[in-house]
Amino acid sequence: MDLQLKDGYFIVTGAGAGFGRAIAELLLNEGAGVLAVARTEAVLTEFKNQWKDKLDYIVGDITQAVVQQNVIKQIEGKYLSGVLINAGGPPAKNMDELTQPDWDESYRLLVQWKIAFTSLLLPIFRKQNYGRFLFIESFSVKQPVENLILSNTFRPAVVGFAKSLSQEFASENITFNVMAPGYHNTAAMQRLFIKKAELSQISVEEAKSQFESSIPVGRMGEASEMAQPAVWLLSKQARFVTGQTFSHDGGSVKGIFG
Repeated sequence: MDLQLKDGYFIVTGAGAGFGRAIAELLLNEGAGVLAVARTEAVLTEFKNQWKDKLDYIVGDITQAVVQQNVIKQIEGKYLSGVLINAGGPPAKNMDELTQPDWDESYRLLVQWKIAFTSLLLPIFRKQNYGRFLFIESFSVKQPVENLILSNTFRPAVVGFAKSLSQEFASENITFNVMAPGYHNTAAMQRLFIKKAELSQISVEEAKSQFESSIPVGRMGEASEMAQPAVWLLSKQARFVTGQTFSHDGGSVKGIFG
């Protein structure tokens, strides 16, 4: 299938590793240009060396307003095809461990910056009468994940935000969708392995094995696998899909509409 991505231009946040890196790489392989945003300069310079003129990058924490403004300056004058809104998650904690600052920081990390960044980008897409927003969240928006009360609480707010905007701007050819990944072989999973090992008094390897055995397909997902549907959702081909939340979880969500 031709996704019609050649010569498109996309912002990918959290592009240094995991889902962001996999999605950025697939966009590039499909002929698109990418503005990659991540916190580690060495990772981004290595990425740039692979792709030369097809890849631009900004070093910084996308949750910070100054970095968001740098992105807007960088894309000035460009036709922007879409944006992947993606960043790290909160710490693995249960209720007894949490303080009010944990809640405040998790709101900032999981919700506040996404609203602010979307608000900056939306006028650009409206002027073009075209755009693709894709948020990477977690399958915690569909069912709670053990020891991730912060994620379970705040990530569903992003789904409500995206759904609301999808209704407001569908007629302007701007789509808003969410991907809700389950357990994948990414660095972010390590904090869950460590937390489960600590609480269950088992090794980290045994904790990982227990996570894997809970997945109906019997293994962790790969970021490159989730990149496939993500890139489709960022393409022109997905013009009739908006306001949706797609699980990529190996069958882990138990609900009928998982």
